[in-house]
Amino acid sequence: MDVTIYHNPACGTSRNTLELIRNAGIEPTVIEYLDNPPSRTELVRMIGDAGLTVRQAIREKGTPHAEFGLDDPALTDDELIDAMLTTPILINRPFVVTPMGTRLSRPSEVVLDILPDTHKGPFAKEDGELVIDAEGKRVV
Repeated sequence: MDVTIYHNPACGTSRNTLELIRNAGIEPTVIEYLDNPPSRTELVRMIGDAGLTVRQAIREKGTPHAEFGLDDPALTDDELIDAMLTTPILINRPFVVTPMGTRLSRPSEVVLDILPDTHKGPFAKEDGELVIDAEGKRVV
């Protein structure tokens, strides 16, 4: 299965999502989007395919969101996309694209909705929360 994750290795949710994909027996294409942001077309497609608005796809925490004034309701989607492409840390993460769909995997277990049920064994997040049990079944 062809899977792509737009990943930030400094983000625990992104790391957990990547490991959930691998636990399903898939080695995804990993795009570290801070260094290699998606094109405008790719970003707009991912947001739409995930069923999100542009505002839902913007990350606020730990970003210059407030100092850029991105909470201004007068800003258009195009202006928000411009900000995300200029400053990729504003793109919420991780986006995962599979043939089964696209998700903003927050929380990380959301990725399970677009992966086959082929887990290699139990999986717990970095904080210890069990997501996949010993029988390979989803817990959360």
